[in-house]
Amino acid sequence: MKYNRRTFISFLGKTSLGAVLTPQFLISCGSNTTPSLTESLSKERIEQLKNVVIEALQASDKDDLLLTNGLNYHTVIKWGDYINNQDTFGFNNDFTCFLPLDEKDPKDGLLWVNHEYVNPLFVSDFNYRDFKNPKQHRTKEQIDKEMYNVGGSIVRIKEENGVWNVVKNDPSNRRITAKTPIQLNWDHPIKGETTVVGTHSNCSGGITPWNTFITCEENYDSFYGETEYDTHNIASHRPSSQGWENVYNYPPEHYGWVVEVNPKEGTAQKHVALGRFAHECCTLYELEDKRVVAYTGDDSNNEHLYKFISSKPGSLKEGTLYVADTINGIWLALDWENQPVLKEKFKDQTEVLVRAREAAKLLGATELNRPEDIEIDPVTGNIFVSLTNNKSKKDWHGSILKIEEENGAYDALTFKASTYIAGGEENGFSCPDNLAFDLSGNLWMTTDMSGSEMNREDKPYTSFKNNSLFLIPRYGKDAGKVIRVVTAPKDAELTGPWFSPDGKTLFLSVQHPGEQSTDLKNLTSKWPFDEDNIPKPAVVAITGDLIEKMNFLHKIES
Repeated sequence: MKYNRRTFISFLGKTSLGAVLTPQFLISCGSNTTPSLTESLSKERIEQLKNVVIEALQASDKDDLLLTNGLNYHTVIKWGDYINNQDTFGFNNDFTCFLPLDEKDPKDGLLWVNHEYVNPLFVSDFNYRDFKNPKQHRTKEQIDKEMYNVGGSIVRIKEENGVWNVVKNDPSNRRITAKTPIQLNWDHPIKGETTVVGTHSNCSGGITPWNTFITCEENYDSFYGETEYDTHNIASHRPSSQGWENVYNYPPEHYGWVVEVNPKEGTAQKHVALGRFAHECCTLYELEDKRVVAYTGDDSNNEHLYKFISSKPGSLKEGTLYVADTINGIWLALDWENQPVLKEKFKDQTEVLVRAREAAKLLGATELNRPEDIEIDPVTGNIFVSLTNNKSKKDWHGSILKIEEENGAYDALTFKASTYIAGGEENGFSCPDNLAFDLSGNLWMTTDMSGSEMNREDKPYTSFKNNSLFLIPRYGKDAGKVIRVVTAPKDAELTGPWFSPDGKTLFLSVQHPGEQSTDLKNLTSKWPFDEDNIPKPAVVAITGDLIEKMNFLHKIES
């Protein structure tokens, strides 16, 4: 799609002068990346924004985390750091979110971080790229190390003198791993169990209105494979790429769920009612009557966008799961009782939810190009969905989809869908992934170009070089521009952008630097350049004048 700045500004939408940003639904919910703060926009403040200078970074293939003028960073925590006397921070940190311990103190709280998957070369000393030994298998000890390094971490962090540090050995610091017992929030067992073993493939997530963490299991089939059905509905097992089932034969059906973590107790539950597929994220909205709406996407080629509407206040169990027909603007109910086509295929509602992908296709849901992160615009209330790419359909660069619910009602069953911006060389970015809105409604966006295809002349991503973080201002002379403000180290992607409650810090994950390394003697990255001299995923805190100016927190000189 040809980039049109005026159209994109319209797509973002603007408030009138004096309007209040961050409507009550986001303030009360807190599940969006948008900080919980209101700000009246005066004519004077908007005029001041015309003087904000944002210097765009050039695309870079340098092995470093580069930031534009007005931004700086420090590392909060990295793989292998101790969080208490027993536990260490896991690998490949993805989604981050911050929950203050006291709403009056935005500088002290709990940081939740997803750990999506591992690079065995670094974690378990297993070189999966050793093609001389194609039949090699991980040992039990190696798999145990890998299982420990996925899931999530909870760490208490505090900001002092502008620097965020982990509070070592705080009672809240704990790990959730692929071996943590987790309950299924459902009335019927799945594969004979009501409690399953662990969580993994944890991609993006959110925070619930009742202040618990949400983490989403995405590429779950990588570890225990998948159950597949032929045209006669006969099941067979597709092996995983990582081979964990060779040691631990856990059912694939125990994975691929939205998981809720209680930060105070360290307990977790998997929400079956939200369906089973490659959940990239789960973005919650609390209605006035305290019922909950949850948007979640299936991050795979030709899969779908879903919405759960609860029937009881504060429930992620009682309610209906819908899938989007974006062509006709209809939410289709995955309801076994009332959909004859589902009754013909599945034995009950539990099977519909376990095999949600098949059910969605039977209902005629629209196939999308890898729906990833979903965020709610705090100014217009529209829903933004990153469609990262779909190489099978020659969509190399992806786009952003906008959903406008009928009459602005999040429990509506009809909507309008439109695409207003697409990735590509003319537009300056490729493969949109995680999204975050700041206090002023400016959009921040990370990209997810595959490490195996970046910086290669024979691939369509050459000009973009390393993955980046982009800022799309809503006001001022740069409104609507797509501006690169951070570039990632070699092979890495930037994930999980989350603003602190006061809007002064942007937490960001640097995931899988050096992932294309063939062995420990041939490293493609050494970021973050610590004493071990090997690449390590890490969470950084980005601060600076630019963030404060964009959030109306810093006086802008004319």
